[in-house]
Amino acid sequence: DELIVSIQNIEPRRKKAIVEYCLTRDMLVRVVPPLEQWMNGEFSAKQIAPVAIEELLQRDPINLTNAEVSRLVRDKVILVTGAAGSIGSELVKQLGHYSPAQLICIDQAETPLHDLQLSLTKRSLNTGQGSLHYYVADITDTKRMRQIIRKHRPQMIFHAAAYKHVPLMEENPMEAVRVNILGTSSLLHLAREYGVARFVMVSTDKAVNPTNVMGASKRMAEIIAQAMADAPGFEQTMDVVTTRFGNVLGSNGSVIPLFKRQLEAGGPITVTHPEITRYFMTIPEACQLVLEAGSMGNGGEIFVFDMGESIKILDLAKKMIRLYGLIPNQDIAITYTGLRPGEKLYEELLNDNENTLPTYHQKITIAKVKPLQMEALNEQFEHLVNLANNTDELNELVVMMKELVPEFVSNNSAFEELD
Repeated sequence: DELIVSIQNIEPRRKKAIVEYCLTRDMLVRVVPPLEQWMNGEFSAKQIAPVAIEELLQRDPINLTNAEVSRLVRDKVILVTGAAGSIGSELVKQLGHYSPAQLICIDQAETPLHDLQLSLTKRSLNTGQGSLHYYVADITDTKRMRQIIRKHRPQMIFHAAAYKHVPLMEENPMEAVRVNILGTSSLLHLAREYGVARFVMVSTDKAVNPTNVMGASKRMAEIIAQAMADAPGFEQTMDVVTTRFGNVLGSNGSVIPLFKRQLEAGGPITVTHPEITRYFMTIPEACQLVLEAGSMGNGGEIFVFDMGESIKILDLAKKMIRLYGLIPNQDIAITYTGLRPGEKLYEELLNDNENTLPTYHQKITIAKVKPLQMEALNEQFEHLVNLANNTDELNELVVMMKELVPEFVSNNSAFEELD
């Protein structure tokens, strides 16, 4: 009826094969936690837990050449926006291991930033006393951001702050424009003004052939980031690098925490469409690649991560039910709710007109995109800013976004009529 895996040094691939075998035979698989997690060195049977779905989706660990990242980060002042989010908080933790001079953590969400502060206080990060700074601030507040940047003079910025929920941004295009586009633009200008040497932007696979406002706003942010890499009128140059990847496992708003809550409530598990697929990557893996890409870029590149195979969300739901020792559609129902506004069945990692160039890292390639000059963007961009600040007409705003990002074609959305 049940299999307990107590081996600790088992290879992920081997463990996955054993668990998959058992799941097809309706056997519950549980695991003994590693020794360091035992209470006061004593083992309790209560600690034997079901296998986490993340373990079945994990791939072989990525081996990175951390020497380059270390050279880039050591003794530097580094600022992270969206520092309390899934990606931002992991970036902060990983950056802390490379002995930066200071880490400046910025987020507008007070409670998650407080949680990050508490978790980092417990860790012994390789940063000096008083070198971790936490600011509750909105990236669109230029005056506030200027104060922080002027005070700390960061040499590197990792920009992870963004609105990312597709259906919400379909209803709130103004906010997608304000934060994802205007916030990024404002931050880039401040970075140039105060001599930041390197700016790394976290983007998304939803920016490729966007079908929703959120993806289009991130594509626009990518275009601005590339254009700012060599915009004239500043004393120093700044290397601007963009990283693009798919969903991360267990992130805020990802499907796995939602499924867990639904399972614990006795179901049903809701899947939007039986054929929907997504790429997944673990948060630490995504952040390792962001750091690696950030260290290899010369400025202006869009780096694309190898996301492995896409996963059918329906299969994911069934596996999660079986991991809890239950049977899909017998103990726990699976219901289909229909695609949400702006949602795609399949995510793409590359634009149709793009191809990629290899880098020295097999998991990272460079997207070949046609960069736009800042002058060509400025007039349209100003019009977009005025619309975002002064209009209640959402259609007008979205039309402008479609002009700026011609490949933005709405899907399952009220804005389809504008295409």
